[in-house]
Amino acid sequence: QVQLVESGGGLVQPGGSLRLSCAASGSVFSINSMGWYRQAAGKERELVATITSGGSANYADSVKGRFTISWDNAKNTVYLQMDSLKPEDTAVYYCNAHITSTSYFNTLYWGKGTLVTVSS
Repeated sequence: QVQLVESGGGLVQPGGSLRLSCAASGSVFSINSMGWYRQAAGKERELVATITSGGSANYADSVKGRFTISWDNAKNTVYLQMDSLKPEDTAVYYCNAHITSTSYFNTLYWGKGTLVTVSS
């Protein structure tokens, strides 16, 4: 079994910062990529940022220059540093990862999400 658990969400004022974490646990053999998606109320889930095992990062245009994705290989954990937050960043943030476990090759897993609310 593989699990992804997000943490770090909460309420923050516009212009503030938050750091989200997502840790992979269980029978993880290797992780090929990790990423963050978000879903605002009434909208479809959208890409925020992804990062490969080689360190190549990709960002949605709406967060470029404000969000930074990073990956701690030793901890199987991906982070999303969010700065200069805007009300439109309010959403449930989901972590995903392509993981090769002891049972399955390169399977996509999702976390359950963490809520980020940007409001004054």
